[in-house]
Amino acid sequence: MSVTTGMSLAVWLVVPLGVVFSVTCPAVADIVQPAYQRCGTGPRVNCIVDGDTLWNDGVKIRIADIDTPEISRPHCAAEKALGERATVRLMELINDGPFHILAWRNRDKDRNGRELRVLVRGGRSFGDILVSEGLARTWTGRRQPWC
Repeated sequence: MSVTTGMSLAVWLVVPLGVVFSVTCPAVADIVQPAYQRCGTGPRVNCIVDGDTLWNDGVKIRIADIDTPEISRPHCAAEKALGERATVRLMELINDGPFHILAWRNRDKDRNGRELRVLVRGGRSFGDILVSEGLARTWTGRRQPWC
């Protein structure tokens, strides 16, 4: 499936119909997107780990265009608090309706085996939204301290 957008080198991925579908799909109104919650101790199918990591249809995804503060091993209380806000905001964005999952430039996975992807709705990356709200930084290739 190929979709033309204003994003250069973007590749559309075929993933669960509840998450990504073409705007020409005649049954759009009939497709129900799964609700994403915080990941717990059970199976991880569609859930949010933190502000830049989620599980989609059982696949672990790292949002490739941003870096958000850590919540599992923060270096200070401020990092943890901002990381929690980023996580909640990502959940809101994801649960606000259908979105597209795009491949990231020329890399498919990170060093931890997570798929590198960009989440987009209406031509705007969720990463860009989180950056504009002060909850994330644009990914530069390495982590920067939050404390």
